[in-house]
Amino acid sequence: MSTRDWMDEGTRLVLDAIGKLADDEFDAPTLLPGWTRRHLVAHLHYNAEALRRLVSWARTGVEARMYESAEQRAAEIAEGAKLPVAELRRRVRESADALAADLDALPADAWSHQVVTAQGRTVPATEIVWMRTREVAVHAVDLATGTGFEDLPDDLVQALVEDALKRRLAQGQGPALARWLTGRASQAPDLGPWL
Repeated sequence: MSTRDWMDEGTRLVLDAIGKLADDEFDAPTLLPGWTRRHLVAHLHYNAEALRRLVSWARTGVEARMYESAEQRAAEIAEGAKLPVAELRRRVRESADALAADLDALPADAWSHQVVTAQGRTVPATEIVWMRTREVAVHAVDLATGTGFEDLPDDLVQALVEDALKRRLAQGQGPALARWLTGRASQAPDLGPWL
């Protein structure tokens, strides 16, 4: 599967999971500490909007950062989590559709244009599809509705593992990971946030 296929499959999985939730189930916790499903759905919506800004940057050449700051991102999620469930459902679906449409309309020459991620990395616009793929695939699991990593395509799971390992190694966690992965530690290391 292509990265875009993975993104579309992950989007389908997460939106299907959200669609099957009863309204009162939005207040339940997720696998993310301190976040309810409301927070997670709000985050997915605002993430799509943030990535749409990167697509616009790639298309026009006019800088459009994902977020003004980490504080602005957190405030959006906190405020979004207070929205009525029907509004959250509508927003998360519409922003996912709008991002897909923006990506479909991106001219071929714009895919090589450079944009900056929320973590400050400068990447080609092609990376935007992978950035969204990670969000929808991992958060489909985080919703705690029964979807697991085993429900994702095998090649996507491998790509997620490789991406996570690359980031953990860059954070200096190589020795702890090596001990655990080679059976020299009885417990997985405390890794902290991934992104």
